[in-house]
Amino acid sequence: MNSIPVVELHSSTETNIKTTHTTCPYCGVGCGVSATVEETAFGQKLSVAGDIDHPSNYGKLCIKGSNLADTVGLETRVLHPMLGGKTGRQESDWDTATDLIADKFQHYIQQYGPESIAFYVSGQLLTEDYYVVNKFVKGYLGTANIDTNSRLCMSSAVAAHKRAFGEDLVPASYEDFEHTNMVVLVGSNTAWCHPVLYQRIMQAKERRQQQQDDLFVVVIDPRFTATCEAADLHLPIQIGQDVALFNGLLQYLYQHNYTDTEFVNAHTQGLNEALQSAETESSLENVARKTAISQEKLQLFFEKFAHTEKVMTLFSMGVNQSSRGVDKANSIINCHLLTGKIGKLGAAPFSMTGQPNAMGGREVGGLPICWPHIWI
Repeated sequence: MNSIPVVELHSSTETNIKTTHTTCPYCGVGCGVSATVEETAFGQKLSVAGDIDHPSNYGKLCIKGSNLADTVGLETRVLHPMLGGKTGRQESDWDTATDLIADKFQHYIQQYGPESIAFYVSGQLLTEDYYVVNKFVKGYLGTANIDTNSRLCMSSAVAAHKRAFGEDLVPASYEDFEHTNMVVLVGSNTAWCHPVLYQRIMQAKERRQQQQDDLFVVVIDPRFTATCEAADLHLPIQIGQDVALFNGLLQYLYQHNYTDTEFVNAHTQGLNEALQSAETESSLENVARKTAISQEKLQLFFEKFAHTEKVMTLFSMGVNQSSRGVDKANSIINCHLLTGKIGKLGAAPFSMTGQPNAMGGREVGGLPICWPHIWI
């Protein structure tokens, strides 16, 4: 299970128990895990539990994380470098394997230049590991040919954040979902793909109901998924029409005087250009025709967004992995900027990664177009 980063190790010599605090590798929530190994008369006994002190999950684990112990057996695991093709593969030692790789690097760089070398890196490495690989590729080999899981997972969000904020930063955290009054889930079957975060949202909804308060949940998805079952409103959008929907919301908010003028004047630019690009979605009728969503449902969604002070809009792979992913993300962000629903507790657009450290790879420059952030 070497794809799971180890953070710290606690041990007890009296009871022969060792507990490793680590991170679940299965999704972008990044749940903390406590993996305990106990030496018994019958051999090692391994158990896995949620880390109660971890801010992502506070002890919760979904069924995938709960079964991590089943993945650490050594029976089918490759423990040594293997050289050769599929038919002639043989076990080797690390020195031999490292020398072979170095010789190959040197050969191709001398013959074709550093641009002949490329790296693709997992979305499950520690941020520090990303940094070392990035420094090796760009600083030592002299090529920008390094890409990570962040490309497949989040490159459209990267571009959208840079276009909107000037930096690739998500302006919210998980805690915001527990303080908001409205959650909009776009292109995400959160119940299956990010189950612990979904549980936190549902628990926040239950607490609000007990307090005679409201947490209104909207799911925007062409399909009726498991996430839709607990939603207050499901918008079965026509595939590929997310920009039309949120441009329509932008126009509605502006036309009905829901603009946070003070925030817009102090912190934004380009409002007129954004409204002009959304001009074809200036009526409910046009938006309904493009999105295949009824005008009644659109009206309800637009009004709820407009009248709710704290709104969190989570978008994920259904938005990002698209030929118009950047525009989709910016159309969502624009609605938050227009109304000032950003930079406040419980109010922000929220890009949800697919892998546990896709964000870490981006922060330390793990893309061809990026350098590490200034604070690294």
